[in-house]
Amino acid sequence: MIKTDVLILGGGLAGLSTAHHLNRLGKLSVLVAEKGAFVGGTAGTERHGDFLFDHTGHLLHLHDSYGKKFILDLLKGNWALHARSSWIYSQNAFTRYPFQANTYGLPWPAVEDCAAGFLRTVHKPVALGDKPSFKDWSLATFGAGISKHFMFPYNEKLWRSPLSALTTEWQGRFVPKPGASEVLYGALMDQKKFFGYNADFRYPVRGGIQVLPDALAARLKPGQVRTGCSVRYVDLASKTAVIENLGEVQFERLVNTMPLVDFLDLCWPLPQAVTVARMRLRYNTVYNLNLGVARARMSDKHWVYFPEKKYPFYRVGYSSNFSPRLGPKGTSSLYIEVSRRADDKVDLEKLENQVLAGLRSAGVLKSTDKLLAKVWMPIRCGYVVYDFDRTPAVTAIFKHLAKIGVESIGRYGAWKYSFMEETILDGKRCAERLLGVDSVEKEAASTSAALKALK
Repeated sequence: MIKTDVLILGGGLAGLSTAHHLNRLGKLSVLVAEKGAFVGGTAGTERHGDFLFDHTGHLLHLHDSYGKKFILDLLKGNWALHARSSWIYSQNAFTRYPFQANTYGLPWPAVEDCAAGFLRTVHKPVALGDKPSFKDWSLATFGAGISKHFMFPYNEKLWRSPLSALTTEWQGRFVPKPGASEVLYGALMDQKKFFGYNADFRYPVRGGIQVLPDALAARLKPGQVRTGCSVRYVDLASKTAVIENLGEVQFERLVNTMPLVDFLDLCWPLPQAVTVARMRLRYNTVYNLNLGVARARMSDKHWVYFPEKKYPFYRVGYSSNFSPRLGPKGTSSLYIEVSRRADDKVDLEKLENQVLAGLRSAGVLKSTDKLLAKVWMPIRCGYVVYDFDRTPAVTAIFKHLAKIGVESIGRYGAWKYSFMEETILDGKRCAERLLGVDSVEKEAASTSAALKALK
Protein backbone atom coordinates (compact mmCIF):
# COMPACT_ATOMS: atom_id res chain seq x y z
CA MET A 1 0.00 0.00 0.00
CA ILE A 2 1.20 3.50 -0.88
CA LYS A 3 0.95 6.14 1.83
CA THR A 4 0.95 9.90 1.28
CA ASP A 5 0.04 12.97 3.28
CA VAL A 6 -1.87 14.53 0.38
CA LEU A 7 -3.47 12.65 -2.51
CA ILE A 8 -4.47 14.84 -5.44
CA LEU A 9 -6.95 13.43 -7.94
CA GLY A 10 -6.30 14.91 -11.38
CA GLY A 11 -3.14 16.24 -12.99
CA GLY A 12 -4.62 19.33 -14.60
CA LEU A 13 -3.63 22.88 -13.71
CA ALA A 14 -5.44 22.89 -10.34
CA GLY A 15 -3.87 19.63 -9.16
CA LEU A 16 -0.37 20.46 -10.39
CA SER A 17 -0.54 23.92 -8.86
CA THR A 18 -1.60 22.48 -5.50
CA ALA A 19 1.29 20.03 -5.54
CA HIS A 20 3.80 22.71 -6.51
CA HIS A 21 2.72 25.12 -3.81
CA LEU A 22 2.74 22.37 -1.18
CA ASN A 23 6.30 21.59 -2.23
CA ARG A 24 7.35 25.20 -1.69
CA LEU A 25 7.50 24.41 2.02
CA GLY A 26 8.27 20.70 1.71
CA LYS A 27 6.31 19.77 4.81
CA LEU A 28 3.95 17.19 3.31
CA SER A 29 4.35 14.24 0.97
CA VAL A 30 2.25 14.60 -2.18
CA LEU A 31 1.00 12.22 -4.88
CA VAL A 32 -0.89 13.34 -8.00
CA ALA A 33 -2.92 10.69 -9.84
CA GLU A 34 -3.80 11.57 -13.45
CA LYS A 35 -5.92 9.23 -15.57
CA GLY A 36 -4.55 10.46 -18.91
CA ALA A 37 -1.25 9.62 -20.55
CA PHE A 38 -0.16 13.25 -20.13
CA VAL A 39 -0.72 15.98 -17.58
CA GLY A 40 -2.93 18.96 -18.33
CA GLY A 41 -6.43 17.53 -18.65
CA THR A 42 -8.56 19.83 -20.79
CA ALA A 43 -5.74 22.41 -20.69
CA GLY A 44 -3.70 20.08 -22.89
CA THR A 45 -2.70 19.69 -26.52
CA GLU A 46 -2.82 16.71 -28.88
CA ARG A 47 -0.79 16.14 -32.02
CA HIS A 48 -2.64 14.86 -35.07
CA GLY A 49 -0.40 14.54 -38.10
CA ASP A 50 1.33 17.88 -38.57
CA PHE A 51 -1.18 19.81 -36.46
CA LEU A 52 -1.34 20.58 -32.75
CA PHE A 53 -4.88 20.93 -31.38
CA ASP A 54 -5.98 22.17 -27.95
CA HIS A 55 -9.23 21.17 -26.29
CA THR A 56 -10.94 24.28 -27.74
CA GLY A 57 -9.47 27.74 -27.16
CA HIS A 58 -7.30 27.86 -24.05
CA LEU A 59 -5.99 31.40 -23.77
CA LEU A 60 -4.17 33.03 -20.89
CA HIS A 61 -5.99 36.01 -19.39
CA LEU A 62 -3.72 37.28 -16.63
CA HIS A 63 -5.07 39.72 -14.05
CA ASP A 64 -3.59 38.71 -10.70
CA SER A 65 -0.06 39.99 -10.01
CA TYR A 66 1.13 36.71 -8.51
CA GLY A 67 -0.63 34.61 -11.15
CA LYS A 68 0.85 36.65 -13.99
CA LYS A 69 4.40 36.46 -12.65
CA PHE A 70 4.10 32.75 -11.89
CA ILE A 71 2.66 31.76 -15.27
CA LEU A 72 5.05 33.86 -17.34
CA ASP A 73 7.95 32.42 -15.37
CA LEU A 74 6.72 28.94 -16.23
CA LEU A 75 6.58 29.79 -19.94
CA LYS A 76 10.10 31.31 -19.93
CA GLY A 77 9.50 33.67 -22.82
CA ASN A 78 7.59 31.14 -24.93
CA TRP A 79 4.52 33.33 -25.30
CA ALA A 80 3.09 36.13 -27.41
CA LEU A 81 0.67 38.86 -26.36
CA HIS A 82 -2.39 39.37 -28.58
CA ALA A 83 -4.99 42.13 -28.64
CA ARG A 84 -8.29 40.28 -28.87
CA SER A 85 -10.06 40.21 -32.23
CA SER A 86 -13.42 38.65 -31.40
CA TRP A 87 -16.63 39.11 -33.37
CA ILE A 88 -20.27 38.08 -33.68
CA TYR A 89 -21.70 36.88 -36.97
CA SER A 90 -25.45 37.36 -37.32
CA GLN A 91 -27.88 38.66 -39.93
CA ASN A 92 -25.09 38.15 -42.51
CA ALA A 93 -22.89 40.75 -40.82
CA PHE A 94 -19.89 40.85 -38.51
CA THR A 95 -20.11 43.01 -35.41
CA ARG A 96 -17.51 43.44 -32.73
CA TYR A 97 -17.65 41.68 -29.37
CA PRO A 98 -19.38 42.38 -27.06
CA PHE A 99 -22.64 42.61 -28.97
CA GLN A 100 -24.32 44.93 -26.46
CA ALA A 101 -21.76 47.67 -27.16
CA ASN A 102 -21.30 47.05 -30.88
CA THR A 103 -24.43 46.78 -33.00
CA TYR A 104 -22.96 48.97 -35.74
CA GLY A 105 -22.92 46.98 -38.97
CA LEU A 106 -26.23 45.18 -38.44
CA PRO A 107 -29.24 46.06 -40.60
CA TRP A 108 -30.62 49.39 -39.37
CA PRO A 109 -33.94 48.00 -38.00
CA ALA A 110 -31.94 45.69 -35.72
CA VAL A 111 -29.65 48.54 -34.58
CA GLU A 112 -32.66 50.71 -33.82
CA ASP A 113 -34.36 47.85 -31.97
CA CYS A 114 -31.30 47.29 -29.79
CA ALA A 115 -30.61 50.96 -29.05
CA ALA A 116 -34.24 51.82 -28.30
CA GLY A 117 -34.65 48.80 -26.05
CA PHE A 118 -31.53 49.69 -24.10
CA LEU A 119 -32.63 53.31 -23.64
CA ARG A 120 -35.92 52.10 -22.17
CA THR A 121 -33.95 50.29 -19.45
CA VAL A 122 -32.16 53.55 -18.66
CA HIS A 123 -35.25 55.76 -18.50
CA LYS A 124 -37.67 53.16 -17.11
CA PRO A 125 -35.54 50.78 -15.05
CA VAL A 126 -37.09 47.54 -13.89
CA ALA A 127 -36.52 46.48 -10.29
CA LEU A 128 -35.19 42.95 -9.94
CA GLY A 129 -35.48 40.66 -6.95
CA ASP A 130 -32.54 39.27 -5.01
CA LYS A 131 -32.23 36.22 -7.25
CA PRO A 132 -33.33 37.10 -10.77
CA SER A 133 -33.17 34.66 -13.65
CA PHE A 134 -30.68 35.36 -16.40
CA LYS A 135 -33.62 36.06 -18.72
CA ASP A 136 -35.10 38.74 -16.46
CA TRP A 137 -31.66 40.20 -15.75
CA SER A 138 -30.86 40.47 -19.47
CA LEU A 139 -34.13 42.23 -20.24
CA ALA A 140 -33.67 44.64 -17.34
CA THR A 141 -29.99 45.31 -18.10
CA PHE A 142 -29.85 45.38 -21.90
CA GLY A 143 -33.45 45.65 -23.05
CA ALA A 144 -35.63 43.59 -25.36
CA GLY A 145 -33.68 44.30 -28.56
CA ILE A 146 -30.21 43.21 -27.44
CA SER A 147 -31.76 40.25 -25.63
CA LYS A 148 -33.68 39.19 -28.72
CA HIS A 149 -30.84 39.60 -31.22
CA PHE A 150 -28.02 38.10 -29.16
CA MET A 151 -28.34 37.42 -25.43
CA PHE A 152 -31.23 35.00 -25.73
CA PRO A 153 -30.29 32.99 -28.83
CA TYR A 154 -26.59 32.74 -27.98
CA ASN A 155 -27.05 31.71 -24.36
CA GLU A 156 -29.82 29.26 -25.21
CA LYS A 157 -27.44 27.68 -27.71
CA LEU A 158 -24.59 27.54 -25.18
CA TRP A 159 -26.43 26.51 -22.01
CA ARG A 160 -29.13 24.34 -23.63
CA SER A 161 -31.53 25.39 -20.89
CA PRO A 162 -34.43 27.82 -20.56
CA LEU A 163 -32.88 31.15 -19.60
CA SER A 164 -35.63 31.63 -17.02
CA ALA A 165 -34.13 28.61 -15.22
CA LEU A 166 -30.59 30.05 -15.08
CA THR A 167 -29.22 32.33 -12.39
CA THR A 168 -26.91 35.32 -12.90
CA GLU A 169 -24.20 33.89 -10.62
CA TRP A 170 -21.96 32.85 -13.50
CA GLN A 171 -21.96 35.96 -15.64
CA GLY A 172 -20.01 38.52 -13.53
CA ARG A 173 -16.83 39.25 -15.47
CA PHE A 174 -17.96 37.17 -18.45
CA VAL A 175 -20.81 39.45 -19.60
CA PRO A 176 -19.61 43.08 -19.91
CA LYS A 177 -22.09 45.81 -18.98
CA PRO A 178 -21.28 48.96 -21.00
CA GLY A 179 -22.69 52.37 -20.16
CA ALA A 180 -25.41 54.19 -22.12
CA SER A 181 -22.96 56.38 -24.05
CA GLU A 182 -20.94 53.31 -25.06
CA VAL A 183 -24.02 51.44 -26.25
CA LEU A 184 -25.16 54.41 -28.35
CA TYR A 185 -21.69 55.12 -29.73
CA GLY A 186 -21.33 51.45 -30.71
CA ALA A 187 -24.68 51.59 -32.48
CA LEU A 188 -23.72 54.57 -34.63
CA MET A 189 -20.01 54.00 -35.21
CA ASP A 190 -17.40 51.25 -35.35
CA GLN A 191 -16.37 51.30 -31.69
CA LYS A 192 -12.91 49.84 -31.16
CA LYS A 193 -12.86 50.09 -27.39
CA PHE A 194 -12.15 46.79 -25.62
CA PHE A 195 -14.62 45.51 -23.02
CA GLY A 196 -14.42 42.55 -20.68
CA TYR A 197 -11.83 40.49 -18.85
CA ASN A 198 -10.31 39.05 -22.04
CA ALA A 199 -9.37 42.23 -23.94
CA ASP A 200 -5.94 40.75 -24.50
CA PHE A 201 -4.47 37.33 -24.01
CA ARG A 202 -1.22 35.43 -24.08
CA TYR A 203 -0.59 32.15 -25.84
CA PRO A 204 2.52 29.97 -26.28
CA VAL A 205 4.48 30.49 -29.49
CA ARG A 206 5.53 26.84 -29.59
CA GLY A 207 3.89 23.65 -28.38
CA GLY A 208 0.28 24.69 -27.79
CA ILE A 209 -1.16 25.20 -24.32
CA GLN A 210 0.34 21.84 -23.28
CA VAL A 211 3.60 23.62 -22.50
CA LEU A 212 1.97 25.23 -19.44
CA PRO A 213 1.00 22.06 -17.53
CA ASP A 214 4.23 20.41 -18.70
CA ALA A 215 6.28 23.26 -17.22
CA LEU A 216 4.31 23.08 -13.98
CA ALA A 217 4.76 19.30 -13.74
CA ALA A 218 8.50 19.68 -14.37
CA ARG A 219 8.75 21.66 -11.12
CA LEU A 220 7.45 18.76 -9.07
CA LYS A 221 9.59 16.09 -7.46
CA PRO A 222 10.31 12.87 -9.39
CA GLY A 223 7.47 10.39 -9.01
CA GLN A 224 4.99 12.88 -7.57
CA VAL A 225 2.83 12.78 -10.72
CA ARG A 226 1.65 9.40 -11.94
CA THR A 227 -0.14 9.25 -15.30
CA GLY A 228 -2.38 6.45 -16.58
CA CYS A 229 -3.86 6.22 -13.08
CA SER A 230 -7.66 6.30 -13.08
CA VAL A 231 -9.43 6.46 -9.75
CA ARG A 232 -11.63 3.43 -9.20
CA TYR A 233 -12.96 4.00 -5.70
CA VAL A 234 -12.47 6.31 -2.71
CA ASP A 235 -13.25 5.13 0.81
CA LEU A 236 -13.64 8.36 2.72
CA ALA A 237 -13.99 6.59 6.07
CA SER A 238 -10.67 4.71 5.89
CA LYS A 239 -9.01 7.43 3.79
CA THR A 240 -8.06 4.97 1.09
CA ALA A 241 -8.32 5.25 -2.69
CA VAL A 242 -8.07 2.40 -5.16
CA ILE A 243 -6.26 3.67 -8.25
CA GLU A 244 -5.44 1.85 -11.47
CA ASN A 245 -1.70 1.04 -11.76
CA LEU A 246 -1.14 2.17 -8.17
CA GLY A 247 -3.39 -0.08 -6.13
CA GLU A 248 -4.44 1.13 -2.71
CA VAL A 249 -3.30 4.60 -1.70
CA GLN A 250 -3.77 5.74 1.89
CA PHE A 251 -3.95 9.48 2.46
CA GLU A 252 -4.30 11.97 5.28
CA ARG A 253 -5.81 14.74 3.14
CA LEU A 254 -7.57 14.48 -0.20
CA VAL A 255 -7.75 17.10 -2.97
CA ASN A 256 -10.15 16.51 -5.83
CA THR A 257 -9.89 18.31 -9.18
CA MET A 258 -12.02 15.84 -11.17
CA PRO A 259 -15.54 16.91 -12.19
CA LEU A 260 -17.45 17.00 -8.92
CA VAL A 261 -20.12 14.61 -10.20
CA ASP A 262 -17.50 12.00 -11.12
CA PHE A 263 -15.72 12.34 -7.80
CA LEU A 264 -18.91 11.89 -5.77
CA ASP A 265 -19.89 8.87 -7.85
CA LEU A 266 -16.63 7.19 -6.81
CA CYS A 267 -16.89 8.02 -3.10
CA TRP A 268 -18.32 6.15 -0.16
CA PRO A 269 -19.80 6.68 2.37
CA LEU A 270 -21.84 9.78 1.62
CA PRO A 271 -24.84 11.04 3.60
CA GLN A 272 -28.22 11.08 1.90
CA ALA A 273 -28.21 14.88 1.68
CA VAL A 274 -25.01 14.81 -0.40
CA THR A 275 -26.29 12.04 -2.65
CA VAL A 276 -29.47 14.02 -3.32
CA ALA A 277 -27.48 17.22 -3.93
CA ARG A 278 -25.18 15.44 -6.39
CA MET A 279 -28.21 14.46 -8.50
CA ARG A 280 -29.08 18.14 -8.88
CA LEU A 281 -25.79 19.05 -10.53
CA ARG A 282 -26.04 19.58 -14.28
CA TYR A 283 -23.52 20.20 -17.02
CA ASN A 284 -23.23 20.42 -20.79
CA THR A 285 -20.88 18.57 -23.10
CA VAL A 286 -18.85 20.54 -25.61
CA TYR A 287 -18.30 18.76 -28.90
CA ASN A 288 -15.11 20.29 -30.21
CA LEU A 289 -14.22 19.70 -33.86
CA ASN A 290 -10.68 20.65 -34.86
CA LEU A 291 -9.85 21.26 -38.51
CA GLY A 292 -6.58 21.65 -40.36
CA VAL A 293 -7.19 23.45 -43.64
CA ALA A 294 -4.84 23.77 -46.62
CA ARG A 295 -5.27 27.54 -46.82
CA ALA A 296 -3.19 30.16 -45.09
CA ARG A 297 -4.66 32.97 -42.96
CA MET A 298 -8.31 32.04 -43.47
CA SER A 299 -9.33 34.97 -41.27
CA ASP A 300 -7.80 37.90 -39.44
CA LYS A 301 -10.01 37.15 -36.40
CA HIS A 302 -9.27 35.13 -33.27
CA TRP A 303 -12.77 33.80 -32.69
CA VAL A 304 -16.36 34.44 -33.79
CA TYR A 305 -19.66 33.85 -31.96
CA PHE A 306 -22.65 32.50 -33.90
CA PRO A 307 -25.95 33.13 -32.07
CA GLU A 308 -28.35 32.10 -34.85
CA LYS A 309 -30.05 28.69 -34.80
CA LYS A 310 -29.23 27.96 -38.42
CA TYR A 311 -25.63 27.34 -37.38
CA PRO A 312 -25.13 24.26 -35.15
CA PHE A 313 -22.02 25.73 -33.49
CA TYR A 314 -21.89 28.63 -31.05
CA ARG A 315 -18.25 29.60 -31.63
CA VAL A 316 -15.48 29.19 -34.19
CA GLY A 317 -11.89 29.95 -33.26
CA TYR A 318 -8.85 30.33 -35.50
CA SER A 319 -6.11 28.76 -33.39
CA SER A 320 -3.48 29.31 -36.09
CA ASN A 321 -3.95 33.03 -35.38
CA PHE A 322 -2.85 32.37 -31.77
CA SER A 323 0.34 30.78 -33.09
CA PRO A 324 1.17 29.85 -36.71
CA ARG A 325 3.34 27.02 -35.36
CA LEU A 326 0.29 24.93 -34.53
CA GLY A 327 0.28 23.67 -38.12
CA PRO A 328 2.43 23.50 -41.26
CA LYS A 329 3.26 26.62 -43.21
CA GLY A 330 0.50 27.64 -45.62
CA THR A 331 -2.31 26.11 -43.51
CA SER A 332 -4.88 27.25 -40.95
CA SER A 333 -6.25 25.45 -37.91
CA LEU A 334 -9.72 25.97 -36.45
CA TYR A 335 -11.76 24.75 -33.52
CA ILE A 336 -15.54 24.62 -33.73
CA GLU A 337 -17.63 24.32 -30.56
CA VAL A 338 -21.07 22.73 -30.28
CA SER A 339 -22.92 22.44 -26.97
CA ARG A 340 -25.29 19.64 -26.03
CA ARG A 341 -26.98 18.54 -22.82
CA ALA A 342 -25.04 15.84 -21.03
CA ASP A 343 -27.74 13.24 -21.63
CA ASP A 344 -28.21 14.03 -25.34
CA LYS A 345 -27.30 11.22 -27.71
CA VAL A 346 -25.10 12.67 -30.44
CA ASP A 347 -24.34 11.10 -33.81
CA LEU A 348 -20.90 12.58 -34.49
CA GLU A 349 -20.95 11.75 -38.20
CA LYS A 350 -24.27 13.53 -38.63
CA LEU A 351 -23.16 16.45 -36.48
CA GLU A 352 -19.92 16.73 -38.45
CA ASN A 353 -21.83 17.03 -41.70
CA GLN A 354 -24.04 19.72 -40.17
CA VAL A 355 -21.03 21.62 -38.86
CA LEU A 356 -19.19 21.54 -42.19
CA ALA A 357 -22.33 22.65 -44.02
CA GLY A 358 -22.75 25.49 -41.52
CA LEU A 359 -19.14 26.58 -41.95
CA ARG A 360 -19.59 26.74 -45.71
CA SER A 361 -22.89 28.61 -45.37
CA ALA A 362 -21.24 31.18 -43.09
CA GLY A 363 -18.33 31.61 -45.47
CA VAL A 364 -15.79 30.17 -43.04
CA LEU A 365 -14.97 27.31 -45.43
CA LYS A 366 -14.85 27.52 -49.20
CA SER A 367 -16.07 24.68 -51.39
CA THR A 368 -12.51 24.37 -52.69
CA ASP A 369 -10.90 24.04 -49.23
CA LYS A 370 -8.98 20.84 -48.62
CA LEU A 371 -9.23 19.45 -45.09
CA LEU A 372 -5.87 18.07 -43.97
CA ALA A 373 -7.02 17.14 -40.46
CA LYS A 374 -10.43 16.58 -38.92
CA VAL A 375 -10.45 15.60 -35.26
CA TRP A 376 -13.20 15.49 -32.65
CA MET A 377 -12.01 16.27 -29.11
CA PRO A 378 -15.18 16.35 -26.97
CA ILE A 379 -15.13 17.75 -23.46
CA ARG A 380 -17.71 15.66 -21.62
CA CYS A 381 -18.09 18.11 -18.75
CA GLY A 382 -17.69 21.34 -20.71
CA TYR A 383 -19.84 23.88 -18.84
CA VAL A 384 -21.36 23.70 -15.39
CA VAL A 385 -25.02 24.74 -15.70
CA TYR A 386 -25.89 27.54 -13.30
CA ASP A 387 -29.52 26.73 -12.67
CA PHE A 388 -31.31 27.48 -9.39
CA ASP A 389 -30.41 24.05 -8.01
CA ARG A 390 -26.65 24.50 -8.39
CA THR A 391 -25.76 26.76 -5.44
CA PRO A 392 -27.85 24.97 -2.79
CA ALA A 393 -26.51 21.62 -4.01
CA VAL A 394 -22.88 22.76 -4.07
CA THR A 395 -23.24 24.35 -0.65
CA ALA A 396 -24.55 21.10 0.87
CA ILE A 397 -21.80 19.06 -0.78
CA PHE A 398 -18.93 21.33 0.23
CA LYS A 399 -20.22 21.63 3.78
CA HIS A 400 -19.86 17.87 4.15
CA LEU A 401 -16.51 17.70 2.37
CA ALA A 402 -15.10 20.42 4.61
CA LYS A 403 -16.28 18.47 7.65
CA ILE A 404 -14.25 15.42 6.59
CA GLY A 405 -11.21 17.39 5.41
CA VAL A 406 -11.64 16.98 1.65
CA GLU A 407 -10.85 19.80 -0.79
CA SER A 408 -12.54 19.98 -4.21
CA ILE A 409 -11.09 22.74 -6.38
CA GLY A 410 -10.64 24.09 -9.91
CA ARG A 411 -13.17 24.69 -12.66
CA TYR A 412 -14.68 21.23 -12.34
CA GLY A 413 -13.83 20.25 -8.79
CA ALA A 414 -15.38 23.47 -7.47
CA TRP A 415 -18.18 23.15 -10.06
CA LYS A 416 -17.88 26.65 -11.46
CA TYR A 417 -17.16 28.75 -14.54
CA SER A 418 -13.54 29.96 -14.51
CA PHE A 419 -10.34 30.33 -16.52
CA MET A 420 -6.76 29.05 -16.36
CA GLU A 421 -5.15 31.70 -14.15
CA GLU A 422 -7.94 31.34 -11.61
CA THR A 423 -7.51 27.56 -11.64
CA ILE A 424 -3.80 27.86 -10.88
CA LEU A 425 -4.57 30.30 -8.07
CA ASP A 426 -7.17 27.84 -6.73
CA GLY A 427 -4.31 25.36 -6.32
CA LYS A 428 -2.18 27.90 -4.50
CA ARG A 429 -5.00 28.79 -2.11
CA CYS A 430 -5.74 25.10 -1.51
CA ALA A 431 -2.10 24.48 -0.57
CA GLU A 432 -2.24 27.40 1.86
CA ARG A 433 -5.33 25.96 3.53
CA LEU A 434 -3.72 22.53 3.83
CA LEU A 435 -0.57 24.04 5.32
CA GLY A 436 -2.43 26.45 7.55
CA VAL A 437 -0.57 29.51 6.24
CA ASP A 438 -1.78 32.85 4.91
CA SER A 439 0.58 32.81 1.94
CA VAL A 440 2.86 30.12 0.59
CA GLU A 441 5.14 32.85 -0.78
CA LYS A 442 5.55 34.62 2.56
CA GLU A 443 6.02 31.35 4.43
CA ALA A 444 8.60 30.11 1.92
CA ALA A 445 10.53 33.39 2.15
CA SER A 446 10.45 33.23 5.97
CA THR A 447 11.67 29.61 5.96
CA SER A 448 14.44 30.48 3.50
CA ALA A 449 15.59 33.40 5.68
CA ALA A 450 15.60 31.21 8.78
CA LEU A 451 17.72 28.56 7.04
CA LYS A 452 20.21 31.19 5.88
CA ALA A 453 20.49 32.51 9.42
CA LEU A 454 21.40 29.03 10.66
CA LYS A 455 24.27 28.69 8.18
